[in-house]
Amino acid sequence: MQSTSVRIDRATHQELKRLASDIGATVGETVALAVRRLRQERIGQDLAAALTPSEADWLDADLG
Repeated sequence: MQSTSVRIDRATHQELKRLASDIGATVGETVALAVRRLRQERIGQDLAAALTPSEADWLDADLG
């Protein structure tokens, strides 16, 4: 697996290590989980947003 470095402040790094330890994961796995969670949260916000007029028109379209 290829890897790269991400610069974060010391306090964030310590918190990340603590979280990783708490869940029994590596720091890299914990970052991957956090990124996935953030992506899921944003998808949820998008789904909860009001429909645009064109989306509502499409959903209300007569398909017959």
